[in-house]
Amino acid sequence: MLEIKNLSAGVDGKEILHGLNLCVNKGEVHVILGPNGSGKSTLMNVIMGHPKYEIYGGTLQFEGDDLTTLKTFERARRGIFLSFQTPEEIPGITVENMLRTAKQAMTGKTVKILQFRKKLHDTMEQLQIGKEYSSRYMNVGFSGGEKKRNEILQLLMLEPKLALLDETDSGLDVDAVQIVSNGVAKFHNAENSCVIITHNTQILKSLSVDKAHILLHGRIVKSGGAELVADVAANGYSQFEIDGAV
Repeated sequence: MLEIKNLSAGVDGKEILHGLNLCVNKGEVHVILGPNGSGKSTLMNVIMGHPKYEIYGGTLQFEGDDLTTLKTFERARRGIFLSFQTPEEIPGITVENMLRTAKQAMTGKTVKILQFRKKLHDTMEQLQIGKEYSSRYMNVGFSGGEKKRNEILQLLMLEPKLALLDETDSGLDVDAVQIVSNGVAKFHNAENSCVIITHNTQILKSLSVDKAHILLHGRIVKSGGAELVADVAANGYSQFEIDGAV
């Protein structure tokens, strides 16, 4: 589904990712771990096509097609979704209207209001979001936890092919992390894929992790299975520096 080869990228002429390689197949859950400043969020933004970031070399393909020339909204329409660390507030457009408009843009089909609203309210109930939030402006006045749950609401309603979750669990209490984890697990199936950045392994409890990757200094220095997550939790990242992988 997603294939990255020898990717070098950065911002303002500063290279942050150095020859990074990553392959995500349909149906897989990948976890990217690394200390702050290692390039994790840069990778997510480059995949999503944030205009601030530049690609200096390498290839980036989604379902066999080159992504590098596509604008962010075009990537979203192809089925790529990015959940932000710090979701933006958008005054003037309600949660329901934003989601319905986005769904129509993705599918190219008219969305029936009543049918959509029922699914929206049912999904909000599962995420313990009051249905009155659907008529509030997007994230305006929402608490940090409400914003993060609203990100998962968008994920479940838009049903993308590839979900990029950039520390969606950060700043959440234990109960909120469990709600977010259950939401991601409800989204994931054999036809889509997830790439998750996290410092909190609690979000992974409801998921079956296929591959984990250690990102240090803009490079993936080690890949493995779910056992790698436990290894990092127990021993930290310094062991990978010592291994001489960087």
